[in-house]
Amino acid sequence: MVIASLRDLQEVSFDEASNGLEAIEHLALTSVGLVVLDLNMPDMHGLEVVKFVRQHQAYRAIPIIVLTTRGDETSRLAVMAAGASVYLTKPFLPSALAASARELLQGKSSG
Repeated sequence: MVIASLRDLQEVSFDEASNGLEAIEHLALTSVGLVVLDLNMPDMHGLEVVKFVRQHQAYRAIPIIVLTTRGDETSRLAVMAAGASVYLTKPFLPSALAASARELLQGKSSG
Protein backbone atom coordinates (compact mmCIF):
# COMPACT_ATOMS: atom_id res chain seq x y z
CA MET A 1 0.00 0.00 0.00
CA VAL A 2 2.87 2.39 0.80
CA ILE A 3 4.65 1.74 -2.49
CA ALA A 4 1.38 2.00 -4.42
CA SER A 5 0.77 5.38 -2.75
CA LEU A 6 4.17 6.67 -3.86
CA ARG A 7 4.35 5.24 -7.40
CA ASP A 8 3.52 8.58 -9.02
CA LEU A 9 6.59 10.28 -7.59
CA GLN A 10 9.06 11.03 -10.36
CA GLU A 11 12.48 9.35 -10.48
CA VAL A 12 11.93 7.35 -7.31
CA SER A 13 12.87 3.73 -6.75
CA PHE A 14 11.72 1.60 -3.86
CA ASP A 15 13.40 -0.89 -1.58
CA GLU A 16 11.80 -2.75 1.29
CA ALA A 17 13.15 -3.98 4.59
CA SER A 18 11.26 -6.56 6.62
CA ASN A 19 12.45 -5.30 10.00
CA GLY A 20 14.35 -2.50 11.72
CA LEU A 21 17.77 -4.17 11.62
CA GLU A 22 17.42 -4.83 7.91
CA ALA A 23 16.45 -1.19 7.37
CA ILE A 24 19.60 0.00 9.13
CA GLU A 25 21.73 -2.45 7.14
CA HIS A 26 20.12 -1.15 3.96
CA LEU A 27 21.08 2.42 4.91
CA ALA A 28 24.70 1.37 5.10
CA LEU A 29 24.65 -0.34 1.70
CA THR A 30 22.46 1.91 -0.45
CA SER A 31 21.89 5.59 -1.03
CA VAL A 32 18.50 6.36 0.54
CA GLY A 33 16.56 9.57 -0.03
CA LEU A 34 13.55 8.93 2.22
CA VAL A 35 12.58 6.39 4.88
CA VAL A 36 9.00 5.33 5.55
CA LEU A 37 8.67 3.06 8.57
CA ASP A 38 6.26 1.70 11.14
CA LEU A 39 6.84 1.77 14.87
CA ASN A 40 5.86 -1.89 15.28
CA MET A 41 8.56 -3.90 13.54
CA PRO A 42 10.33 -7.16 14.36
CA ASP A 43 13.85 -7.04 15.84
CA MET A 44 13.96 -3.29 16.44
CA HIS A 45 11.23 -0.79 17.29
CA GLY A 46 10.69 1.99 14.76
CA LEU A 47 11.53 4.63 17.37
CA GLU A 48 14.95 3.01 17.77
CA VAL A 49 15.47 3.18 14.00
CA VAL A 50 14.62 6.89 14.02
CA LYS A 51 17.09 7.48 16.87
CA PHE A 52 19.80 5.49 15.08
CA VAL A 53 19.36 7.45 11.86
CA ARG A 54 19.50 10.79 13.65
CA GLN A 55 22.58 9.84 15.70
CA HIS A 56 24.72 9.07 12.65
CA GLN A 57 26.06 11.95 10.59
CA ALA A 58 25.90 10.01 7.32
CA TYR A 59 22.13 9.51 7.65
CA ARG A 60 21.04 12.55 9.65
CA ALA A 61 19.61 14.47 6.69
CA ILE A 62 17.41 11.62 5.43
CA PRO A 63 13.74 12.51 5.90
CA ILE A 64 11.73 9.97 7.88
CA ILE A 65 8.00 9.38 7.64
CA VAL A 66 6.57 7.26 10.43
CA LEU A 67 3.38 5.49 9.37
CA THR A 68 1.81 3.61 12.28
CA THR A 69 -1.36 2.43 13.99
CA ARG A 70 -0.27 4.23 17.17
CA GLY A 71 -2.42 7.32 17.26
CA ASP A 72 -1.66 8.34 20.84
CA GLU A 73 -0.03 11.67 21.56
CA THR A 74 2.74 10.13 23.68
CA SER A 75 4.00 8.02 20.75
CA ARG A 76 3.73 10.95 18.33
CA LEU A 77 5.66 13.28 20.63
CA ALA A 78 8.38 10.69 21.29
CA VAL A 79 8.87 9.97 17.59
CA MET A 80 8.90 13.62 16.57
CA ALA A 81 11.32 14.47 19.42
CA ALA A 82 13.60 11.68 18.18
CA GLY A 83 13.75 13.34 14.78
CA ALA A 84 11.01 11.99 12.52
CA SER A 85 9.96 14.41 9.79
CA VAL A 86 6.30 13.37 9.54
CA TYR A 87 4.00 11.23 11.71
CA LEU A 88 0.98 9.66 9.99
CA THR A 89 -1.47 7.18 11.47
CA LYS A 90 -3.10 4.16 9.84
CA PRO A 91 -5.46 3.94 8.18
CA PHE A 92 -3.93 6.67 6.05
CA LEU A 93 -4.86 8.55 2.93
CA PRO A 94 -2.49 7.58 0.10
CA SER A 95 -2.63 11.19 -1.12
CA ALA A 96 -1.45 12.44 2.29
CA LEU A 97 1.51 10.07 2.27
CA ALA A 98 2.40 11.03 -1.30
CA ALA A 99 2.13 14.75 -0.51
CA SER A 100 4.37 14.39 2.55
CA ALA A 101 6.94 12.36 0.62
CA ARG A 102 6.93 14.80 -2.31
CA GLU A 103 7.39 17.79 0.02
CA LEU A 104 10.26 16.12 1.90
CA LEU A 105 12.03 15.01 -1.25
CA GLN A 106 11.67 18.45 -2.87
CA GLY A 107 12.92 20.16 0.28
CA LYS A 108 15.92 17.84 0.36
CA SER A 109 16.86 18.51 -3.26
CA SER A 110 16.55 22.28 -2.90
CA GLY A 111 18.34 22.44 0.42
